[in-house]
Amino acid sequence: MRTVLARAMGGCNVVGRVLGSLGQGPEIRTACKAAGFGTEARHRLQPRASSKRSTPLENQPFRGLLQPENLSREQLVDLLRASVVDQKGPLVTLNKPQGLPVTGKPGELTLLSVLPELSQSLGLGERELQVVRASGKETSGLVLLSSCPQTASRLQKFFTYSRRAQKPIATYWAVTDGIPVPSEGKIQAALKRECIDGLDLVVPVKPPSRKDILEGVKRTLSHYRVVATGSGCALVQLQPLTVFPSQLQVHMVLQLCPVLGDHRYSARVSTVLGQRFLLPAESTKPQRQVLDEALLRRLHLTPSQAAQLPLHLHLHCLHLPGARDTPVELLAPLPPYFSRTLQYLGLQQ
Repeated sequence: MRTVLARAMGGCNVVGRVLGSLGQGPEIRTACKAAGFGTEARHRLQPRASSKRSTPLENQPFRGLLQPENLSREQLVDLLRASVVDQKGPLVTLNKPQGLPVTGKPGELTLLSVLPELSQSLGLGERELQVVRASGKETSGLVLLSSCPQTASRLQKFFTYSRRAQKPIATYWAVTDGIPVPSEGKIQAALKRECIDGLDLVVPVKPPSRKDILEGVKRTLSHYRVVATGSGCALVQLQPLTVFPSQLQVHMVLQLCPVLGDHRYSARVSTVLGQRFLLPAESTKPQRQVLDEALLRRLHLTPSQAAQLPLHLHLHCLHLPGARDTPVELLAPLPPYFSRTLQYLGLQQ
């Protein structure tokens, strides 16, 4: 089937050659530095002079985190251009920083809102980029863009086929508070979106009825594998086989091992006498993740700093169909805060 799909990707005159040549370029890991931000963008994004006293460095444990509300459109375009990890033909791959929303309300600064300027900046002229694959605001990692509508359409069909065939094409890295048992397996859960106290949240449904499925409940599936453990935490490889908002975060909560920095769903996991259990999702409001003192010490964080801990969920790898039945692997380096956490917890990839 890979061969058939690779042939089918031949639209826009160059797509077949583009997908085949993606794997022939320089090592994608080294396309950006560890943060995924280039030196050029870092220099341009230095804050302007201010009369306010700067915050001490020890109070900035997550330096380099994106704050879209503090950026101009031009600065965001510069940052995204420096975050390109590969550009071949109509396909552009970015290493999206954590905190950047893909879509939003009119007037908000999002990835989608600056695609016209980014297209011009990358020399694409009137061929405006569109999003083919991207993760949510709080997730860092790969974003796949295309300036050719036919290429985007065929890639979407490839992704749909892969999901139906239960072939993972996306691999995420996550650091979890807790160690999943067993160390490898699959997580199946029926999920639905529900408005609770004015918040749009994802809750599990057990067991779903036919009526539930018709009303928006979706059966979801993810594969997971524990890669390393240390200090009561784990580095986990996650491969979703379905697509649903917050799927991976909710799946890890159901394993009683919330993702580090999950300030939306981690409160559903409670502990009594050292034993973890799930609280009812419908009645548990989101709150800042609470970490025990030993873990805070290992992470070199104060409780107030931990309240700002970014979500440790990173879209690390995408597999695309390539020429001659050879899959193309796109990789995105880890953000600095993620690598820092791995070092402090002794988690080796």
